[in-house]
Parts: sequence; structure tokens; C-alpha cells
Amino acid sequence: MKKLIVANFKMNQNLNEAKQYFTKFVANFKGERANVIFCPPFVSLSLANYFLQGTPIKLGAQNVNEEEAGAYTGEISANMLKSVGAEYVIIGHSERRNKFKESDKLINKKIKTSLKNGLKCILCVGESAIDKNSGKTSEIIRKQLEEDLKGLYENELESVIIAYEPIWAIGTGNNASVKDVEMVAKIIRKVIYENFSEKASRDIQLLYGGSLNEKNYQALLGSNGIDGGLFGGVSLKVDSFLNIANSVR
Repeated sequence: MKKLIVANFKMNQNLNEAKQYFTKFVANFKGERANVIFCPPFVSLSLANYFLQGTPIKLGAQNVNEEEAGAYTGEISANMLKSVGAEYVIIGHSERRNKFKESDKLINKKIKTSLKNGLKCILCVGESAIDKNSGKTSEIIRKQLEEDLKGLYENELESVIIAYEPIWAIGTGNNASVKDVEMVAKIIRKVIYENFSEKASRDIQLLYGGSLNEKNYQALLGSNGIDGGLFGGVSLKVDSFLNIANSVR
């Protein structure tokens, strides 16, 4: 089974830079080892969609508003994302939780609105360094999952991907160990089993993200229970990300 590789560009790349990036990536992506989803900034979604047309590469957004429409200056709705070709959206990234104070209640509403509008969700969960060092990893992951997925039907989980992104590893260079990743993968699948079913626990796709790079991605994405990775900084380097996407196993 192919690995799922997601690129989160965050607040990087203007239109000209995105054009150069996607021109090169599409021309050199072999598609034999990985399924790829790109999540560029909002301003690049239409451009990325143009380049990805006719390829197996999918398009996603980095955020979405929890409301369908209305007087929310500067916000983007799920329907708007669908209209420019996005099929996925990242929800609950630690940068949204911490810097923009998004609560689990808000994240839950964003997931429901996105699913209602036909978007698939990449839900990010993860603990801080303080939580990890206090032995609260399992408690935090469980709380996030149960609150974020509250009220969802089991069949809706088919449109949800869960990404374990430990806050202490994102952008720090301190990536998790294989042991850390496998432990949390078991926790996540246990929570899904207890709240939904054994089948849901087995079928849901799990990603790891947090300081992934060309040196560590093979080992971390090879962890038991992990189906792929959510890449940040390294995905901005087209040659590096091409190498990862074409060689991951």
C-alpha cells in the first residue's frame, strides 16, 4: 500500500514561486510509491489546482471557517475551498490551536462543516513538551480525539485522516522516536476502537508530522500503525520533497 504524503506549505511561497514549484514537481513525480496531497496558502489554491489537473496528486487547504457563509471578514468557507478544487483541509494544527486559540469545540464544528460540504479532513492532534514530560500524552491525545470527533457517525470517519503532530517536535528539529510514534499510534487506534469500532480503528489512516526531513522520514513513516507523513519545512524544497515522494517505502 502506498504511503500518504501531505505537504503543508504554511505561510510560504507567492504565486510565482508556487508556479515554479508545481511545474517541476508535476513533471518529475513518478507516483509509484506515494499518494500526495498539497496544502498551499489560500492564494495559491487555484494555481495549484490548474497544475494538478489530470494528475493523481490531490489538493488541500490549511484552514477553513466553521460557518457556511456570512459576515466573517478574511475567512474562507468550505464551499469556497471546494470551488477551487480542494478535496482536503487541515484542521486542528497546533499552530491554529496555540497561536490562534482554536478550541476542541471549534475544531469539532470545523470538521462537521467540512464533511457536510464534501471536504475530507486531516485532523492534527499532539501534546506539548510539558504534557509529554508529565506523562500526560495519552490523556491529551484521548481528550483531543474524543472532543474533536464528538457527534460524528462512523461512516464519516472514512473522510477523516488523523495526523499525530507532537507540539514539541514541530519546527524544533527534535523529532519523535519510532517508539514515541508507535505508542501514540496505538493510543489513537484504541480511542477510535472505543468510540467507534474495531473496523474504524483498523481502517483510519494515521500520519506522523514533526520535523520530518530526508534523513529521518523513512524510519518514522515505517513505524507500525503509521500510513504516511505530514511534512512542513522540507516540503518547500521541491527537489527534497520529490526525492521523498518518489522513494518513500
